[in-house]
Amino acid sequence: MFARVTSATVRIEMIDKFIDIFQNSIMPAAKKQKGYCGAYLFIDRKTGRVNAVTLWKTEGYAIANEETMYYQEQLIKIHVLLSKNPIREGFEVAASDLI
Repeated sequence: MFARVTSATVRIEMIDKFIDIFQNSIMPAAKKQKGYCGAYLFIDRKTGRVNAVTLWKTEGYAIANEETMYYQEQLIKIHVLLSKNPIREGFEVAASDLI
């Protein structure tokens, strides 16, 4: 499994809007992508820092949806809510204990 982690800082007053867009637009769009396995959104409401983690069957699936512009289309949805440009990283999921 492969995880794409996007870290960003959301303007504090826009956190709830960010969560709404993530839940009601970004996650449904992700579910339509080949190889998608799930997502998590971590938020620090005091600082506005967020980490969005999407899980993919393989790194190849994560890369493929960047090539189709899916990833970039999702960033457009939240760009105006951010106070800093997001940082994208990818990681192999080496262990998991999901219930």
